[in-house]
Amino acid sequence: MKFIKYFAVLVIVFTSCKAKKNLMNSTNIVAEEMSAKKVARKHVASNFDKKTVDAKLKASFNNGKLKQSFSVSFRMKKDEVIWLKGTKFITLFKAKITPTSVQFYSSLNKKYFDGDFSMLKKMLGTDINFNQLQNLLLGQSLMNVKEQKQKVIIQDNSYVLSPKKQEDLFDVFFAVNPSHYKLDKQSIVNAVKNQRLDVLYPSYNVVDDAIFPSEINIKAKQPGKFTNIDFVVKSVLFNTEVNTSFSIPKGYKQIKL
Repeated sequence: MKFIKYFAVLVIVFTSCKAKKNLMNSTNIVAEEMSAKKVARKHVASNFDKKTVDAKLKASFNNGKLKQSFSVSFRMKKDEVIWLKGTKFITLFKAKITPTSVQFYSSLNKKYFDGDFSMLKKMLGTDINFNQLQNLLLGQSLMNVKEQKQKVIIQDNSYVLSPKKQEDLFDVFFAVNPSHYKLDKQSIVNAVKNQRLDVLYPSYNVVDDAIFPSEINIKAKQPGKFTNIDFVVKSVLFNTEVNTSFSIPKGYKQIKL
C-alpha cells in the first residue's frame, strides 16, 4: 500500500511538471476573451514561490557610452536581499540590495555607492523599490494588479492589463502571457517627461516546477540618454544556501548622486 501511495505522489508531481513544460513549449495557445479581473488573478497566482535563487547569467550592457558583455552571479533571498556580482576575467562590480538600501562598488574605477534607491532611479529613469525590482527579475508586474480595477485588451496574443485610472505622472501596462500568465512585457511611460521603461521577457523555462525567466531585456529611455541591459539565464538553482555577504573595499571613493 505504501508503494502505491508513493508511486501515486510521483505520478502527480511528474504530470504537474510535464503539464507546465507543455504550456511553456506551446506556441499555439491563443489569447481568448477573458475579464481583466480573471487575468489579474491568474497573473498574481503565477507568482514565484521559492525561497532562494542562485543563478548564472550572461549580461549585456549598453548606454551609448559603454557597451560591454560579462557574466553575472545572481543570488536572491526572496523578500530579503538581491546580490549581484559581475565578472569578465576579474570582478567588475558587486551589488547588494535590500528593502532599505542599495550598496554597489566598481572594481574598475574604484568607486562605491552606499545609500537608497536613487541610484536605480537614475539608471532606470523611474522610481523603483525592492519589491518592484524583485518582481522585475521574476517576470511579475511591478505593481499589484489586484489592488486597482484593471481594463484588458488582447494585443500581439497577450492580455494587456492597465489600470482604469492611471497614475497622474505615468501610465503602466502589463502584457500577460496566455499560457502561463507570467509577463511577456511591462512598461512604465511618462509622456510629459519623455521617459519610459520597458521590460521584455522573450522566454521562460520550468525549473523544479517553477516558471522562471530565461531571458530579460530592460530598456530605459530618457531625454538624451538610454540604458539597455539584457540577461540570459545560463543555469539556476532554487532553495539552496546562498552567500550574500558584502563589504566595500578600503580606499574606494564614494559616489554621490
